[in-house]
Amino acid sequence: MGYGEHKYEVSVQWTGNLGTGTSGYRDYSRDHVIAAGSKPDIPGSSDAAFLGDAKRWNPEDLLVASASACHKLWYLHLCADAGIAVVEYRDHAEGTMLDSPQQGRFSQIVLRPRVVIQPGGDVELARRLHHVAHEKCYIANSVNFPILCEPVVETNAG
Repeated sequence: MGYGEHKYEVSVQWTGNLGTGTSGYRDYSRDHVIAAGSKPDIPGSSDAAFLGDAKRWNPEDLLVASASACHKLWYLHLCADAGIAVVEYRDHAEGTMLDSPQQGRFSQIVLRPRVVIQPGGDVELARRLHHVAHEKCYIANSVNFPILCEPVVETNAG
């Protein structure tokens, strides 16, 4: 594992000039493209509540997805180290954002991972490893609001 400083570079290009730029609040699209090296582009916009395109990813979606994916990656790592064979992992994460004229902010994210492990695996340890994954998650350690985890761990019946 490479300890030390890691840098992440992305570009965000606004593609929403409808001809008059930002001449008025409703005169431009919020659409943009997120790119990073040779990775697939991500079509972005703002949330539909803020005049964005609901079919495109918004920053709030990406924040919730980042928290969920980071937790999952740590969890799978910890399970592999502990000898627990995870065969399925699905999270239905939900973020809550409070919007006000002064300042909008996230109040919490709730992760709801459903994990299936092979029979004979230690279900209790698999549950406890979610707590360890949360402590190690880079995203959870970087935000100023709680990220809660409500895991379900089951064994694969065959």
